[in-house]
Amino acid sequence: MNKELEHKFVTELQDNQNIVHKVCTLYTNDRDSHNDLFQEITIQLWKAYPKFRGEAKFSTWMYRVALNTAITLYRKRKRRIDTADYESIIFKIKADEYDETEELQLKLMYKAVKQLNDIDKALVFLYLEDKNYAEISETLGLTEVNARVKMNRIKTKLRTILNP
Repeated sequence: MNKELEHKFVTELQDNQNIVHKVCTLYTNDRDSHNDLFQEITIQLWKAYPKFRGEAKFSTWMYRVALNTAITLYRKRKRRIDTADYESIIFKIKADEYDETEELQLKLMYKAVKQLNDIDKALVFLYLEDKNYAEISETLGLTEVNARVKMNRIKTKLRTILNP
């Protein structure tokens, strides 16, 4: 990969890394797992970047790769997460420390959302990120109607979980 493309990738990733942190928070329960998942998502983004054609916004593509990586690893969570040796990767990305104190109000919501199945978690995550149903359906591979129906059912389920 040429240096210009590499620089563009690193810049885009650094500008949008909070997306990855939020996905990691949704799919992990501790700091080490969060960091491992962050690293694995970064590696998967790097591997997939040459195929990124720019047909969607970088952030939309990033959501898709991050969520697919998290869901795949979450389903294999009983096994150790195998990560690539990032020392062999040409560039280094400094991960900003993620300050969880800023999101204390969301802890109960995260706890409730973690009880949902993988696709429902992803749908809620994108909804909370203010993505419209067109973007949600594109990212998750659902129809807009299906995304709306699922979201209404999820809202009801979350109300039940949060207010038993």
